[in-house]
Amino acid sequence: MALFSPPGYAQARDPAKTLDTLVVTAAAPSSPLQWVTDPRLPRQPVPASDGADYLKTVPGFSAIRNGGTNGDPALRGMGGSRLNILSNDGNLIGACPSRMDNPLSYIAPETYDRLTVIKGPQSVRWGAGASAGTVRFERETPRFDAPGMELKASALGGSNNRNDQMLDATFGSTPGYVRVNGNRSESDDYRDGNGAVVPSRWRKWNADAAIGWTPDADTVVELSAGTGDAIARYAGRGMDGAGFKRDSYGLRFEKDNLPGAWDKLQANLYYNNADHLMDNYTLRTPNPHSSMPMPMASNVERRTTGGRVSSEWRWQDVAIVAGVDAQDSRHRSRNGKGRGTWRQAAWTRDADFGNQGVFTELTFGEGTAQRWVSGLRVDTAQVKDRRATTGMMNMPNPTAGQRRDETLGSGFLRYERDHGQAWTWYAGVGRSERMPDYWELFSANSGPTDSPNAFSGVQPEKTTQLDLGLQFRSERLDAWVSAYAGRLQDYILFAYRSGGMMGSTTQASNVEARIAGGEAGLAWRPAPGWKLGGTLAYAWGENRSEDRPLPQIPPLEARLNASYEHDRWSVGGLLRGVHRQNRVATDEGNVIARDLGPTAGFATLSLNAAYRISDHLRASVGVDNVFDRAYAEHLNLAGSADFGFPADPVRINEPGRTAWLKLDYRY
Repeated sequence: MALFSPPGYAQARDPAKTLDTLVVTAAAPSSPLQWVTDPRLPRQPVPASDGADYLKTVPGFSAIRNGGTNGDPALRGMGGSRLNILSNDGNLIGACPSRMDNPLSYIAPETYDRLTVIKGPQSVRWGAGASAGTVRFERETPRFDAPGMELKASALGGSNNRNDQMLDATFGSTPGYVRVNGNRSESDDYRDGNGAVVPSRWRKWNADAAIGWTPDADTVVELSAGTGDAIARYAGRGMDGAGFKRDSYGLRFEKDNLPGAWDKLQANLYYNNADHLMDNYTLRTPNPHSSMPMPMASNVERRTTGGRVSSEWRWQDVAIVAGVDAQDSRHRSRNGKGRGTWRQAAWTRDADFGNQGVFTELTFGEGTAQRWVSGLRVDTAQVKDRRATTGMMNMPNPTAGQRRDETLGSGFLRYERDHGQAWTWYAGVGRSERMPDYWELFSANSGPTDSPNAFSGVQPEKTTQLDLGLQFRSERLDAWVSAYAGRLQDYILFAYRSGGMMGSTTQASNVEARIAGGEAGLAWRPAPGWKLGGTLAYAWGENRSEDRPLPQIPPLEARLNASYEHDRWSVGGLLRGVHRQNRVATDEGNVIARDLGPTAGFATLSLNAAYRISDHLRASVGVDNVFDRAYAEHLNLAGSADFGFPADPVRINEPGRTAWLKLDYRY
């Protein structure tokens, strides 16, 4: 099923005669280990409210579920800062010490033009520590040969009072352009397949604007600004998200087709601020029998600034990319007991982070059937502990005022080979060294047993990974398979322990680990209008130091889809099957969640249809979980006792039968 063409195809297809494929699972990789798609395309299940939800259409991705929105993404079971997430080539880092506001909470996928995913440590140009992969949400540069405008708009309505609106308007002429876009998304609590209400409602909005100068076809200078806010009710946490205030500013410069071998110059600066409020009284009533019996709130803020300069050169079939980047990040917080008292509390700055990197990527054989691609990156990372006291008892901090400095190296080497127009295979090895992030250094109650705290004791994580893959492309059949195996030295592991009336406590430590797995997919077009396809994803992890599974590894998942397109309309369906997961690390977890025990397998069916009302207006409709199945994902936070769940961990069930209708307009 389809609505609009992805980038690069709009001119090649007649929009009056075709629909664009409704996304139920990502297409084959556009190049080895790299996926590129249009996040504005309609998708099933019900169109995404945040970036993590959209990424689940890419095989290998999963999300740790909180309820309705703001799931925390993981690729091949690896999450947190192992995933490097960028929007417009800038980092927006969440502030919550429990990742309630992970970076994708602030991203509305439909307001971007392109989503690029790079799996594994197979690129060094987009930042440090991307051991699991890199995710980039991008907006393209609009160019006009004459005065004109482009308009994109959509509206969505569905079960649980779901309603979304999006507007993206660009005005321009030969010298430049002005682009404004915004979205609003809202939903009430949903009911699971048993009819039980799951606390999950949200309301969020974003607004961004950019003004660009394009004096010629090869130059752009753009100034951008954006803001947004949200509320989100969580079933799996002791507090809700009562505020997700975002402020973003950016400046970028690009110049193509420079003289001689010098091909491109890019530079950008960014400022991103996440101001996040958590409380237990705006979206719920405090539970007098819980660990937080009275109204209380915590306000945390993370300001991140940075920039990047890179240049590209080409000599025949040799290509070089080289550049530098830098980032500075500050974290602070304030708290209050009682309603609204946090506003009068003073801010306390607890952590400073800095990173400076230099990188280069080299390709031999670019544009030929045989290619060697390599990269090298060196970073200097700094972090300063500004906490005077720690813990609920405000004990003196043994590392107050101390600073850590680390030099980190990353690199990769990959061989790619084409056989005719149909076959491509590749093999690559990559290594990434990752500085522990805020959640690993500051949120844990304790560090390794031989250290005073996590700040002083947790060491950088080192990943060495082998990636292999094969792709086949023909007129009627596309197929691909990828596999990986990695060794993780000093893997940063969180252990969760019951603390009785004081709640749970956490310990961050380093262990030795191994990971392995793979993904596969195919798309078959047996006859005009018909498309049959499927994907498979499997991940495995082992904690070698303790001879047990790694926590939060998703189970085997398969997706089968079928669609038929005929002139102005199309129909389709998605069958998703997930195997049971028995390999668990009970009572242990990583930085973003913990294992709650084995899970049962499940299968769900979703149906969709689309109709082209006119050349500019298209409609799509879907029903998810057709048979109203009661099920829960393996990656899951425990239900909070504040909402009537038992005190022992209970998995949060997914939505029951859900219907939705989406209208898309382009001019």
